[in-house]
Amino acid sequence: PAAAPMAPSMAPSGSAMGASDEFGAGCAAVPTDASNPGSFAAMAKVPVATAASGNPVLSTLVTAVKKANLVDSLNSAKGITVFAPANAAFEKIPSATLNGVLNDNDQLTKVLTYHVVPGRLSPDQLAGTHKTLEGQDLMVAGSGTAFTVNGNSSVVCGNVQTENATVYIVDTVLMPKG
Repeated sequence: PAAAPMAPSMAPSGSAMGASDEFGAGCAAVPTDASNPGSFAAMAKVPVATAASGNPVLSTLVTAVKKANLVDSLNSAKGITVFAPANAAFEKIPSATLNGVLNDNDQLTKVLTYHVVPGRLSPDQLAGTHKTLEGQDLMVAGSGTAFTVNGNSSVVCGNVQTENATVYIVDTVLMPKG
């Protein structure tokens, strides 16, 4: 049985996409004014890379996606789940290591595509092993509103809807093996 939600959701179960079903303490950092391009309402109307570019919590990720020339690929993908590292996740990486990855397009692409899973995973589908676009598996554990990815990255704001993706903002960059 699923744990009772911390607060009752105003959206009926099975509600249409775009309903405010986001969860997690990290969601508080997302702008609430619907006219702001980084708000949940605005993000729901545009593809994922465009949505992320309006969200101040994801500016480092957007820089990396642009550097790897993945904007069009992500925006044109049909139905994906993105584990989007927040700026704080990138800040955990030593700057020399981060700069090395940012300047190695193959490695950067590998790391970024490891954060993307085919299909839109709802919170009740999130736990389990998922094959990434990079090709390796990542493991999600948890339920309700508490999830970890690969045992060391927590979902800080989940179930964020964009036109073509469901986004889970994580607090640690996920690194593929090898």
